[in-house]
Amino acid sequence: MKDFLTEADKKKIIDAIKEVELNTSGEIRVHVESHCNDNVLDRAAYLFKKLQMYKTEHQNGLLFYLAHKDHEFAILGDGGINQKVPENFWDEIKERMADKFREGKFVEGLSEGIRESGVHLKTYFPYQSDDVNELPDEISFGD
Repeated sequence: MKDFLTEADKKKIIDAIKEVELNTSGEIRVHVESHCNDNVLDRAAYLFKKLQMYKTEHQNGLLFYLAHKDHEFAILGDGGINQKVPENFWDEIKERMADKFREGKFVEGLSEGIRESGVHLKTYFPYQSDDVNELPDEISFGD
């Protein structure tokens, strides 16, 4: 499964996460797997819990979930984010990501979605001088 992304691809995605987290206290993770054998949001919620993303001080974790062979993906924010953003907040970002994914540009789609999300997270969760990186920046992989 890890062969889906090259080392250079992984670096680009992780660099996008690190860049965003310099401007926000929000915490971003990416999880990639081949197949989603469940409802995509249910799977993302399961992984959110499994990756312990709910353990951030401000409940401002954000998961980008991608099941690339099934062409399924989701953006899932923790309660602190969902309390502050309007309903369907992630729809525009998801649409732009989907356009990139349809072109086979998964790395670009993820990186741009992460950066665009960071702009919004900065508004609601600005970087704090005492900010601690609460979650790993590395990409997690399933199957």
